[in-house]
Amino acid sequence: MKRVIVIGCPGSGKTTFAEKLRDKSNLPLFYLDAIWHKPDRTHISREEYDKRLAEILALDAWIIDGNYSRTIESRIAACDTVFLFDLPSEVCLDGAISRLGKDRYDMPWIDTELDPKLKAEIEEFSSKNLPSIYALIDKYRDGRDIVVFKSREEADEFLKELQSCLNLLMNRESVLP
Repeated sequence: MKRVIVIGCPGSGKTTFAEKLRDKSNLPLFYLDAIWHKPDRTHISREEYDKRLAEILALDAWIIDGNYSRTIESRIAACDTVFLFDLPSEVCLDGAISRLGKDRYDMPWIDTELDPKLKAEIEEFSSKNLPSIYALIDKYRDGRDIVVFKSREEADEFLKELQSCLNLLMNRESVLP
């Protein structure tokens, strides 16, 4: 697990999971939202975004947090591990609402109300985005670890198990001659 993507519906918990995974794995974390968006609520050009993404993909190790469907195939093709958050829309809406008014380092501004476009994207994600994401995962399945979370609790449990495995490895290394 050196080249990881974390994808799924907005509000599903991707960023929180990616941050915890970064803390446990020491892999560098890149937020696609932070790359795409400017503080004035505009965005960089597609060409600049593609250039920055290509620079990240060329690195030996990374975690990339975010969807951006136009480039999802290139990220799936380049990664060795996919974490997909496939949670109910209601859970994702609650997640998006819970972060209103909060400072986020993956976004250059603070939202104080739920953007109607974001709400629609969350409500339509399962029908509009998930089928193509699952098709891409199936296309690139060979040689990749694929983990699909159906709840945040499953993601939390994965992180606990990962920490247990890391602790076991650390203890083994300390007793080796």
